[in-house]
Amino acid sequence: MPRNTSLSRRALVFHSRSSRRSLILSTLALTLFVYVIGSGVAAGQATTSLRGTVTDPDGKALVGAGVTIESAESRTERTATTGSQGEYQFLLIPPGTYTLHVTAAGFRGYEQKGIELLVNTPATANVQLKVGAATEVVTVTSEAPALNLVDASVGNSFDEKQVRQIPLEGRNVPDLLSLQAGVAYTGNRIGDKDQDTRNGAVNGARSDQSNVTLDGVDVNDQSNGYAFTSVLPVTQDSVQEFRVTTTNYGADQGQGSGAQVALVTKSGTNAYHGSLYEYLRNTVTSANDYLVKQSELNIGDPNKPLQLNRNIFGVSVGGPVQKDRLFFFANYEGTREREQQRAERVIPKPSLC
Repeated sequence: MPRNTSLSRRALVFHSRSSRRSLILSTLALTLFVYVIGSGVAAGQATTSLRGTVTDPDGKALVGAGVTIESAESRTERTATTGSQGEYQFLLIPPGTYTLHVTAAGFRGYEQKGIELLVNTPATANVQLKVGAATEVVTVTSEAPALNLVDASVGNSFDEKQVRQIPLEGRNVPDLLSLQAGVAYTGNRIGDKDQDTRNGAVNGARSDQSNVTLDGVDVNDQSNGYAFTSVLPVTQDSVQEFRVTTTNYGADQGQGSGAQVALVTKSGTNAYHGSLYEYLRNTVTSANDYLVKQSELNIGDPNKPLQLNRNIFGVSVGGPVQKDRLFFFANYEGTREREQQRAERVIPKPSLC
């Protein structure tokens, strides 16, 4: 008699356990941000710039006016003097929030607070002084944000609050690139490797042509070519700003014809600050996969989702080593994962024998 060749499908479940520790002490392991009064530049940092013109009430250029920008957090400042066209500029400025001061003989002082300077985004702030005593100061607090009138670069920035609050799978900050305009998943393959998992090609370019920098240092994953991955651990609580330039970027922003992704780490300030956090994902809150459910029903097992326990915890702290001059920031993050993965195999029934 012919043998029964009926087959049954069973789900085989594999257990995997992983443990990862990310220790970020500022940029690489431990970076002390040294700001010297008068220069205000941290070596190796990603920077930005501010420029503009100073005029009198009639719109004429003011030559020799004193211009100062001051960081409200670190109390560092830079000074400049307007040129023959009333122009001034500050180059290589660390990103942050600044206050602009302008003074000139025979005119009231000018003060503009809350100027937010973003990485790789040249800003312009023009000032018109009013006639009056130098002891009088006009303070502006509701001025429109400084605009980039220098180049035609296009891109978006995420500040510290946005980076920290946007949900990210695995808390991988470079994944924010997937939220930018012009980024699309194309299913590119890199050589004979598996499917490209970065889910983003920018403006039609290959998805391995983007460039990721951390504080101005190239941190691309050269081995795998994944631009959504940094070879250095970058945690959400250690990032001050995330900036993506998708097109028309300058030659100073690095290699690659795709997006230019700039990550800026936090620095300490004159006040101590920090955070303590824990994120927990448990199997109790997980729904079962449809195919796993069907396989379990076929072999008489209960409808039970695969195990998925993910625990991410960490602490960050920053503050002054020497007020107005030397600061520190450190962030530790640990990850504990315990996960089951499914694999289906077709095996013969006992009746086949």
